[in-house]
Amino acid sequence: MKSVIALISLSVLLLIVSCNSGQGKKKNNTSKNQPQTMMLFVGTNTGDGSQGIYSFTFDSDSGKLGNKQLAAETSNPTYLVIDSTRQYVYSVNEDDNGAVSSFRLDQGTGRLSFISQQPTHGAWPCYIDVNKAGNHLAVANYGTGNVAFYKLDSGRIEANPIIRQQEGSGPNKDRQEGPHAHLAKFGPWGKFLYSNDLGTDKVYAYPILEDGSIGEEQVAMTADPGDGPRHLVFNPSKKLVFVINELSGSIISAKVDPSKGTFERIDKVSTLPDDFTGTNTCADIHLSNDGKFLYGSNRGHNSIAVFSVNEAGELKKIQTVPVQGNWPRNFTLTPEGNYLLVANKKSGNIVVFRVDKKTGLLTPTGHHVAVASPVCLKFY
Repeated sequence: MKSVIALISLSVLLLIVSCNSGQGKKKNNTSKNQPQTMMLFVGTNTGDGSQGIYSFTFDSDSGKLGNKQLAAETSNPTYLVIDSTRQYVYSVNEDDNGAVSSFRLDQGTGRLSFISQQPTHGAWPCYIDVNKAGNHLAVANYGTGNVAFYKLDSGRIEANPIIRQQEGSGPNKDRQEGPHAHLAKFGPWGKFLYSNDLGTDKVYAYPILEDGSIGEEQVAMTADPGDGPRHLVFNPSKKLVFVINELSGSIISAKVDPSKGTFERIDKVSTLPDDFTGTNTCADIHLSNDGKFLYGSNRGHNSIAVFSVNEAGELKKIQTVPVQGNWPRNFTLTPEGNYLLVANKKSGNIVVFRVDKKTGLLTPTGHHVAVASPVCLKFY
């Protein structure tokens, strides 16, 4: 009798375990089918319908943007950066008397609470970056051709930054009459701050010193006369860098010496079709997560140029895709790399493309949203 009871008890126990296991599997399958929602910040040129920084939700299953809201009201937040902890957002204020602002991020609502603002000691600041430790901030002033380097304290920007003035000019009399710093970016190895100067056709490297300050400039690379280097992106694992040139419509690939901060040129390619004869200026540049594909934006031709990158850092153009709008100043890849979103400034729309991660090629999803003068896109 005892053996029969034991057998029945064991059968009941196995049935309970089986049911619980089945319920767990069903729950997991359900969660996999739920849309994955991310948040996107949009920096803008204010006026003409825009008031500052906006946020959207992004459905990573469908590629659809929605739930537009004003995250923070501020003047001309044309470039944004989010610190590594996702607690703080920093923005340039691209005005004649430039400024830089910091905000505390509510990750649940996407709202931004103002913390601090400091002058950039220059005109038209257009690029901003934060180091990995989150204790230093750098800004490029396009109008006056200088870089400002700040200390940070829990999201608060401290006064009295270090200012480094760039000098020189280029052959384009309309655009290169003097220095125009267009980038201030911390290198991934933590030893240098880099600045592309559109006016002098140079990429500068500022050593980051042991006391947390920066040293005097050195030239990391000299572009060809009239190139007008604008933005760059690194591939840290292969010690490569890719520089997009605004004025010549081209991209330079180079090998990086992390200890010296210098670039050694590998390749240079056009972002435009061979038969294009119109006016064009390049803007932004991004690399796929695996480093195999490179993307650059054309303003005028209004397209995204797609390149494959081989092991040596050489580039091959594989696609040129219309952006379905006018003047793609900035674009971004989603964190997992499945989508590419383009901010078309003059047409006031953000357009979503799907990325084939095996080929690097872009396909329009049909999804887009309207927002006045979008110029910077950042996922968080």
